[in-house]
Amino acid sequence: MGTDIYGFIECRWDRWLDEDDRSWNMAADVDHLYNGRSYLAFGSLFGVRDTGSFRPLADNRGLPPDASPQSLAAVEPWGSDGRGASWITWAELAAADWDELADEVDDCVHEYRRGPDGTWELWGTNTSLTRFAELSGLTDPRVLHRAGRAYPEGTEWPDGDRVFRIGRLTRKQAVPDSDWGAVWSVMRTLASLHGDEGVRLVVWFG
Repeated sequence: MGTDIYGFIECRWDRWLDEDDRSWNMAADVDHLYNGRSYLAFGSLFGVRDTGSFRPLADNRGLPPDASPQSLAAVEPWGSDGRGASWITWAELAAADWDELADEVDDCVHEYRRGPDGTWELWGTNTSLTRFAELSGLTDPRVLHRAGRAYPEGTEWPDGDRVFRIGRLTRKQAVPDSDWGAVWSVMRTLASLHGDEGVRLVVWFG
C-alpha cells in the first residue's frame, strides 16, 4: 500500500503584534502544490518511508503544539491511520545544505544529459532502461532496476550526448524543484511578508 503526503503551509503575522496574538493559520493546502509520491523526498525531508539515504531535516516532530485550527481539524479524522506528522519552517529549509550527498549509493542508475552550458545535468533515475540494458548488458529485470547494487559507485556508460552513471544523489536531486518548486515558491513569498520563522510546512502521511 502506498504512502501519500498531506498538509498545509501555515503562517503567522509577527509584525506589530504581541506574542499572545501570533496565532498560526493555514495559507495553502499542499494538495494544490505537490502532486507526487517520492519516498526519497519524504525520507529526506521527514524520515518517512526512505530512512537510509539522508538524515531527515524534520524527523517525526509530530504536529506543532500551536498548529492552526485547520491542521488540527484535517488530521483528526485520520486517527491511527495518519502517521509521520511533522513540520519544518522556511528558515530551516532555506538553511539546509541542498548539495549534501546521500549516505548511500542509489539503487537506481542515473541518466545525465548535457545542459545548455555543456555540463551534465541529471535527467532522471532508472530512465531509458531499454537503452541502458543494451549498454550494460544486463538482462535480469531485478538487477536492471537495482544496478546501483551490482556496480561500484562511479561506474559510467557514455552514450553520445548522455551518460548513465552509478552514484549518489544530492539532497536537491532527491527533492527536486520540478516536484517541490511550487511549495517552495509559496513559502518563500509568504516569508517575505511574515519572516522566515513565520512560515512553516505542516504535514502527515497516510
